[in-house]
Amino acid sequence: MSVSPASPLFDLKSTAWWLTALRLHVADAAALGAALDERFADSPGLFDDEPLVLDLSPLRDGEAVPDFAALLQHLTRHRMRAVAVQGGSEAQMAAAREAGLPPATEPETRAEPRPEPEVREVVREVVREVEVIREVEVPAAAAAATTLIVDKPLRSGQRVYARGGDLVVLSVVSFGAEVIADGSIHVYAPLRGRAIAGARGDVNARIFSTCMEPQLVSVAGMYRTTETPLADDIVGKPAQVRLEGERLVVEPLAVN
Repeated sequence: MSVSPASPLFDLKSTAWWLTALRLHVADAAALGAALDERFADSPGLFDDEPLVLDLSPLRDGEAVPDFAALLQHLTRHRMRAVAVQGGSEAQMAAAREAGLPPATEPETRAEPRPEPEVREVVREVVREVEVIREVEVPAAAAAATTLIVDKPLRSGQRVYARGGDLVVLSVVSFGAEVIADGSIHVYAPLRGRAIAGARGDVNARIFSTCMEPQLVSVAGMYRTTETPLADDIVGKPAQVRLEGERLVVEPLAVN
């Protein structure tokens, strides 16, 4: 099945509560499964069983109800673990509940002042389950600043979110790590994990790295994964990512 870029059957959005939202534009589970196969055939381990939310808001005004059991099988095949749903009609949400998917509720946000960012175990409630993750705690004072600076390496499973501003990382962002900013992201080291700039829709946000080797890059909801190889003059070299209309552009960056 060929999926036209002008009319995607789904898209991925960064949410304010760390979980990725898979927004469904059609209810046909078979068509969605084929679209997932086409999009992620070359990157089977991209999501690594990461929890996500099914966003049904594009389907809310229609009568179609997805076959959630079949859809969950397609997601599992790509190591995408749906834990909740949001945005659907009463009938759609009821069908989701019957398939074991509860309505999504945004978790309570807690912040504790700390003298400097540190890595620690964080226990958070995600919908109706509790999971232990590795995450970088941001001090309250830093969260209020325009730019958040991180000078420690980010390992797989760690995430940093610069709410309301830019993020500057002075060390490596390893494969499996994630950096998120409402503004732009600057990585003065290898960028090998996921970088999500303009998380709240800033189309002017950009991603910069002195060594561009990302697992995924996204600006204002438009994203690119490793299934689309970078050009030889970009991979492993200084580069930037920006939006040009609705197209994500990755281009070399001149560093003098």
